[in-house]
Amino acid sequence: MMRYRGNKVKNEEKQLADWMFLDNSFPKQSVSYYEVSDYLEFNSPFPEAIQTFDRLWEEYIEVEGD
Repeated sequence: MMRYRGNKVKNEEKQLADWMFLDNSFPKQSVSYYEVSDYLEFNSPFPEAIQTFDRLWEEYIEVEGD
């Protein structure tokens, strides 16, 4: 998510990354999809946050799997 922080382009990826960084309760060190997803379900910063996270998680898994 850190690569999306501070982007000049205002999109959902940037919005989610900036929110994750600023939210002191967000599980920043977690490597568990379920922990982060559960947190987002109860603390979603905008309507598309969960879908954005799911998409970015899939991209991350694809890159890490190669």
